[in-house]
Amino acid sequence: MSGAFLEFNVTKRFPGFDLECRGAFEPGITAIFGPSGSGKTTLLNCIAGLTRPDSGEIVVDDEILYSSSTRKSVPPERRRIGYVFQESALFPNMTVRDNVLYGYRLTPAARRKTDPAQLVDLLDLGSLMGRSVSNLSGGERQRVALARALASSPRLLLLDEPLSSLDLGFRGVIMEYLKRIRGEIGTPMVYVSHSISEVMALAEMAFVLHEGKGLAYGRPSQVLIDPAVTGLADYSTLENLLEARVVTQPNGVLAELQVGNSRWLVRDVHRQPGEMVMISVRAGDVIVALDVPSKISARNVIGAVIDDLHVLDDQVLVYADIGVRIVVEITPAALEDLGLQKGQELYLIIKTNSILVLDRPERGPR
Repeated sequence: MSGAFLEFNVTKRFPGFDLECRGAFEPGITAIFGPSGSGKTTLLNCIAGLTRPDSGEIVVDDEILYSSSTRKSVPPERRRIGYVFQESALFPNMTVRDNVLYGYRLTPAARRKTDPAQLVDLLDLGSLMGRSVSNLSGGERQRVALARALASSPRLLLLDEPLSSLDLGFRGVIMEYLKRIRGEIGTPMVYVSHSISEVMALAEMAFVLHEGKGLAYGRPSQVLIDPAVTGLADYSTLENLLEARVVTQPNGVLAELQVGNSRWLVRDVHRQPGEMVMISVRAGDVIVALDVPSKISARNVIGAVIDDLHVLDDQVLVYADIGVRIVVEITPAALEDLGLQKGQELYLIIKTNSILVLDRPERGPR
């Protein structure tokens, strides 16, 4: 594939399980999606050099890291790949500062492209630097793990379900930081997840694994409705994970947020005007209307245009454009009654108590 940053064609056999897959990922954030036991972590470990394939080839940034035909296998420490595990795996005998600087000190000066001070600022670690890692929350530990991995100036960052052990609030915080890292540092990422909501919110491309084999690769909104994939995903839990900018906090109860090109009224916002926050709204909690409703209790009536429609057995996913894409779940009967079509204008109705702010509740001004 032209423009591929990571290419692999690997086979790894275990008792009762075989990984046999190939792929070519472009720079950006690529999600590896699939159910538990599909081989996601094994593939990541092969790329990182922690697991040696039985055969095949792995190429990163035009450098061959593994080739069975030439018997080449670059050691993990020389691959220039950062790895953030599901559990942060920090060094318990070190402070936050020493954890962050560990990889930086081992990186030759000529290859240092990331300033640790920039990472400390980017990930809001300044107040934590002198603390023992044993005194950190789960979200703080993952932020330190991200900083430690990035401080070695990796050309590729691997993330193995970094949000799975975190509560909802810290999920939003870490997702926000991942977006900032991608925007400000530009490090290509491979992000393992079994959450279609995370994949759609974070990834530019998605690679689906099942029983050790690749099923599909492409834009998440297309890949996740592929007939070969839909049986693997739990669409009943589909949520929109959206970035929003705080506009105003009129009375301390409802804040006004900018989401795409729309304005939303939302409860429990602890950020100041101008700051960003992640919010969540379940696809099934959004109501679709063809006209502006009158005398309604819901505080958010948002104009949108239908980007696409996908029918999945007893569900219909409506992809609506509000400056960003939002997914709405309706029934086939509703689709027929409303006569929805691609390109049609409509209104999305969202109650304030259906919108969850993914932020630390104690967070105040920065």
